[in-house]
Amino acid sequence: MTDLAAFTATVDEVLAGSAQRVDSLPDELAYECEPANLLAVATALRDHPALRFEMMVDLAGVDYLDYGRTEWKTFSATGSGFSRGVTRQGGRPLGAVESEERPSGRRFAVVAQLLSISGNRRLRLRSFCVDDEEPIIDSLVGVWASANWFEREAFDLFGILFRGHPDLRRLLTDYGFIGHPFRKDFPLIGNVEVRYDPIKQRVVYEPVSIESRTLVPRVIRHDNRYDPALIEGRGPANG
Repeated sequence: MTDLAAFTATVDEVLAGSAQRVDSLPDELAYECEPANLLAVATALRDHPALRFEMMVDLAGVDYLDYGRTEWKTFSATGSGFSRGVTRQGGRPLGAVESEERPSGRRFAVVAQLLSISGNRRLRLRSFCVDDEEPIIDSLVGVWASANWFEREAFDLFGILFRGHPDLRRLLTDYGFIGHPFRKDFPLIGNVEVRYDPIKQRVVYEPVSIESRTLVPRVIRHDNRYDPALIEGRGPANG
Protein backbone atom coordinates (compact mmCIF):
# COMPACT_ATOMS: atom_id res chain seq x y z
CA MET A 1 0.00 0.00 0.00
CA THR A 2 1.36 3.42 -0.99
CA ASP A 3 1.73 6.29 1.45
CA LEU A 4 -1.19 8.16 -0.16
CA ALA A 5 -3.38 5.06 -0.10
CA ALA A 6 -2.62 4.51 3.58
CA PHE A 7 -3.42 8.13 4.40
CA THR A 8 -6.64 7.94 2.39
CA ALA A 9 -7.67 4.86 4.34
CA THR A 10 -7.04 6.78 7.58
CA VAL A 11 -9.20 9.69 6.43
CA ASP A 12 -11.96 7.27 5.41
CA GLU A 13 -11.84 5.69 8.83
CA VAL A 14 -11.91 8.99 10.73
CA LEU A 15 -14.75 10.43 8.63
CA ALA A 16 -16.74 7.20 8.33
CA GLY A 17 -20.45 7.96 8.34
CA SER A 18 -19.90 11.73 8.20
CA ALA A 19 -18.33 12.32 4.78
CA GLN A 20 -17.85 10.38 1.56
CA ARG A 21 -14.89 10.38 -0.78
CA VAL A 22 -15.69 11.68 -4.27
CA ASP A 23 -13.92 11.24 -7.59
CA SER A 24 -10.86 13.40 -8.08
CA LEU A 25 -7.48 13.42 -9.77
CA PRO A 26 -5.15 10.53 -8.84
CA ASP A 27 -3.03 12.56 -6.42
CA GLU A 28 -5.90 14.50 -4.84
CA LEU A 29 -8.20 13.83 -1.91
CA ALA A 30 -11.76 15.11 -2.16
CA TYR A 31 -14.67 14.54 0.22
CA GLU A 32 -18.28 15.64 0.43
CA CYS A 33 -20.45 15.89 3.51
CA GLU A 34 -23.98 16.86 4.39
CA PRO A 35 -24.31 20.44 5.69
CA ALA A 36 -25.48 19.11 9.08
CA ASN A 37 -22.12 17.35 9.45
CA LEU A 38 -19.92 20.15 8.12
CA LEU A 39 -18.67 21.52 11.44
CA ALA A 40 -18.01 18.07 12.89
CA VAL A 41 -16.12 16.96 9.78
CA ALA A 42 -14.08 20.17 9.66
CA THR A 43 -13.17 19.89 13.33
CA ALA A 44 -12.10 16.26 12.90
CA LEU A 45 -9.93 17.14 9.90
CA ARG A 46 -8.22 19.86 11.92
CA ASP A 47 -7.85 18.15 15.30
CA HIS A 48 -7.37 14.44 14.64
CA PRO A 49 -3.68 13.65 15.29
CA ALA A 50 -3.41 11.51 12.16
CA LEU A 51 -4.82 14.25 9.90
CA ARG A 52 -4.01 17.72 11.28
CA PHE A 53 -5.29 19.98 8.50
CA GLU A 54 -4.32 23.13 10.34
CA MET A 55 -4.94 25.59 7.52
CA MET A 56 -7.70 26.52 5.12
CA VAL A 57 -6.02 28.04 2.08
CA ASP A 58 -9.20 28.81 0.15
CA LEU A 59 -12.98 28.61 0.26
CA ALA A 60 -15.21 29.25 -2.73
CA GLY A 61 -18.87 29.17 -3.59
CA VAL A 62 -20.13 27.24 -6.61
CA ASP A 63 -23.38 27.59 -8.55
CA TYR A 64 -24.37 24.32 -10.26
CA LEU A 65 -27.52 25.78 -11.85
CA ASP A 66 -26.94 24.35 -15.36
CA TYR A 67 -24.27 21.80 -14.53
CA GLY A 68 -24.73 18.54 -16.43
CA ARG A 69 -27.55 19.78 -18.61
CA THR A 70 -27.61 19.95 -22.42
CA GLU A 71 -24.07 20.13 -23.77
CA TRP A 72 -23.55 21.38 -27.29
CA LYS A 73 -20.70 19.10 -28.14
CA THR A 74 -19.37 17.93 -31.49
CA PHE A 75 -16.52 15.65 -32.46
CA SER A 76 -13.86 18.25 -31.79
CA ALA A 77 -15.46 21.39 -30.30
CA THR A 78 -18.07 22.55 -27.81
CA GLY A 79 -21.21 24.48 -28.58
CA SER A 80 -19.62 27.80 -27.65
CA GLY A 81 -17.75 28.05 -30.96
CA PHE A 82 -18.18 27.37 -34.64
CA SER A 83 -19.90 24.03 -34.26
CA ARG A 84 -23.06 25.63 -32.86
CA GLY A 85 -24.15 25.89 -36.49
CA VAL A 86 -23.81 22.15 -37.10
CA THR A 87 -27.15 20.36 -36.89
CA ARG A 88 -28.29 16.82 -37.45
CA GLN A 89 -31.57 15.74 -39.01
CA GLY A 90 -34.43 17.00 -36.92
CA GLY A 91 -32.77 20.33 -36.18
CA ARG A 92 -31.08 19.42 -32.90
CA PRO A 93 -27.46 20.44 -32.39
CA LEU A 94 -25.02 17.69 -33.22
CA GLY A 95 -23.92 16.06 -29.99
CA ALA A 96 -26.67 17.57 -27.83
CA VAL A 97 -27.34 15.37 -24.82
CA GLU A 98 -30.44 15.67 -22.67
CA SER A 99 -29.72 15.06 -19.00
CA GLU A 100 -31.90 14.58 -15.96
CA GLU A 101 -33.12 17.55 -13.98
CA ARG A 102 -30.85 18.67 -11.17
CA PRO A 103 -32.31 17.59 -7.82
CA SER A 104 -33.39 20.28 -5.37
CA GLY A 105 -30.77 21.32 -2.86
CA ARG A 106 -27.87 20.69 -5.22
CA ARG A 107 -27.41 24.12 -6.73
CA PHE A 108 -25.14 26.02 -4.33
CA ALA A 109 -22.10 24.43 -2.74
CA VAL A 110 -19.17 25.56 -0.63
CA VAL A 111 -15.75 24.09 -1.42
CA ALA A 112 -12.88 24.37 1.06
CA GLN A 113 -9.25 23.71 0.17
CA LEU A 114 -7.37 22.43 3.23
CA LEU A 115 -3.66 22.09 3.91
CA SER A 116 -1.82 19.99 6.47
CA ILE A 117 1.50 21.74 6.96
CA SER A 118 2.84 19.12 9.33
CA GLY A 119 1.79 16.23 7.07
CA ASN A 120 2.32 17.97 3.70
CA ARG A 121 -1.19 16.94 2.58
CA ARG A 122 -4.00 18.69 0.77
CA LEU A 123 -7.70 17.87 0.87
CA ARG A 124 -10.82 19.34 -0.74
CA LEU A 125 -14.08 19.39 1.20
CA ARG A 126 -17.44 20.18 -0.41
CA SER A 127 -20.89 20.62 1.07
CA PHE A 128 -24.16 21.62 -0.63
CA CYS A 129 -26.67 24.07 0.76
CA VAL A 130 -30.06 22.49 1.42
CA ASP A 131 -32.23 25.34 0.12
CA ASP A 132 -31.69 26.62 -3.42
CA GLU A 133 -33.82 29.73 -2.82
CA GLU A 134 -32.04 30.79 0.37
CA PRO A 135 -28.72 28.96 0.56
CA ILE A 136 -27.52 28.77 4.16
CA ILE A 137 -24.62 26.78 5.59
CA ASP A 138 -22.59 26.84 8.79
CA SER A 139 -19.62 29.19 8.94
CA LEU A 140 -16.17 27.64 9.29
CA VAL A 141 -14.63 30.72 10.90
CA GLY A 142 -14.71 28.98 14.29
CA VAL A 143 -12.60 26.14 12.87
CA TRP A 144 -10.28 28.11 10.58
CA ALA A 145 -10.08 31.88 11.10
CA SER A 146 -8.89 32.30 7.52
CA ALA A 147 -12.42 31.42 6.34
CA ASN A 148 -13.65 34.87 7.36
CA TRP A 149 -13.04 36.85 4.17
CA PHE A 150 -13.44 33.79 1.95
CA GLU A 151 -16.99 33.41 3.25
CA ARG A 152 -17.66 37.10 2.79
CA GLU A 153 -16.58 36.75 -0.83
CA ALA A 154 -18.86 33.72 -1.35
CA PHE A 155 -21.75 35.66 0.20
CA ASP A 156 -21.06 38.69 -1.99
CA LEU A 157 -20.72 36.83 -5.29
CA PHE A 158 -23.11 33.88 -4.80
CA GLY A 159 -25.49 35.00 -2.04
CA ILE A 160 -24.59 32.06 0.22
CA LEU A 161 -25.40 32.86 3.86
CA PHE A 162 -22.97 31.57 6.49
CA ARG A 163 -24.67 30.83 9.79
CA GLY A 164 -22.57 32.11 12.71
CA HIS A 165 -20.25 34.34 10.68
CA PRO A 166 -19.13 37.29 12.86
CA ASP A 167 -19.33 39.97 10.15
CA LEU A 168 -21.06 38.81 6.96
CA ARG A 169 -20.83 41.88 4.72
CA ARG A 170 -20.12 42.34 1.03
CA LEU A 171 -16.44 42.26 0.20
CA LEU A 172 -15.91 43.04 -3.51
CA THR A 173 -19.04 44.83 -4.70
CA ASP A 174 -20.48 48.07 -3.38
CA TYR A 175 -22.80 47.89 -0.38
CA GLY A 176 -25.65 49.15 -2.56
CA PHE A 177 -25.09 46.48 -5.21
CA ILE A 178 -28.21 44.54 -6.17
CA GLY A 179 -27.89 40.79 -6.67
CA HIS A 180 -24.96 38.40 -6.67
CA PRO A 181 -22.90 38.59 -9.88
CA PHE A 182 -21.45 35.04 -9.96
CA ARG A 183 -24.85 33.37 -9.95
CA LYS A 184 -25.54 31.68 -13.28
CA ASP A 185 -28.87 33.49 -13.64
CA PHE A 186 -27.44 36.96 -12.95
CA PRO A 187 -28.00 39.23 -16.01
CA LEU A 188 -24.78 40.08 -17.83
CA ILE A 189 -25.81 43.74 -18.07
CA GLY A 190 -26.45 43.87 -14.32
CA ASN A 191 -29.46 45.26 -12.49
CA VAL A 192 -28.40 48.87 -11.95
CA GLU A 193 -25.70 51.20 -13.20
CA VAL A 194 -23.70 53.70 -11.17
CA ARG A 195 -22.61 57.20 -12.09
CA TYR A 196 -21.48 60.34 -10.35
CA ASP A 197 -24.10 63.11 -10.31
CA PRO A 198 -22.34 66.52 -10.29
CA ILE A 199 -25.53 68.28 -9.15
CA LYS A 200 -26.16 65.99 -6.19
CA GLN A 201 -22.39 65.62 -5.75
CA ARG A 202 -22.64 61.95 -4.97
CA VAL A 203 -22.84 58.57 -6.64
CA VAL A 204 -26.34 57.61 -7.78
CA TYR A 205 -27.87 54.30 -8.84
CA GLU A 206 -30.07 54.17 -11.92
CA PRO A 207 -31.80 51.47 -13.98
CA VAL A 208 -29.59 49.88 -16.59
CA SER A 209 -29.69 51.87 -19.83
CA ILE A 210 -28.17 49.09 -21.97
CA GLU A 211 -30.73 47.26 -24.07
CA SER A 212 -30.67 43.53 -23.49
CA ARG A 213 -30.09 41.55 -26.67
CA THR A 214 -29.40 37.98 -27.68
CA LEU A 215 -26.65 37.38 -30.19
CA VAL A 216 -27.81 34.95 -32.86
CA PRO A 217 -25.48 33.88 -35.69
CA ARG A 218 -26.97 35.23 -38.92
CA VAL A 219 -24.88 33.00 -41.17
CA ILE A 220 -24.62 29.28 -40.51
CA ARG A 221 -21.86 27.73 -42.53
CA HIS A 222 -21.66 24.05 -43.28
CA ASP A 223 -18.64 22.33 -41.82
CA ASN A 224 -17.27 19.72 -44.20
CA ARG A 225 -15.98 17.68 -41.29
CA TYR A 226 -19.55 16.61 -40.57
CA ASP A 227 -20.60 15.89 -44.14
CA PRO A 228 -22.27 12.42 -44.00
CA ALA A 229 -20.54 11.34 -47.19
CA LEU A 230 -17.13 12.19 -45.76
CA ILE A 231 -17.88 10.57 -42.41
CA GLU A 232 -18.98 7.32 -44.08
CA GLY A 233 -15.90 7.26 -46.28
CA ARG A 234 -13.53 8.08 -43.46
CA GLY A 235 -11.24 5.12 -42.92
CA PRO A 236 -8.41 4.37 -40.49
CA ALA A 237 -5.87 5.85 -42.88
CA ASN A 238 -7.84 9.11 -43.24
CA GLY A 239 -8.47 9.61 -39.51
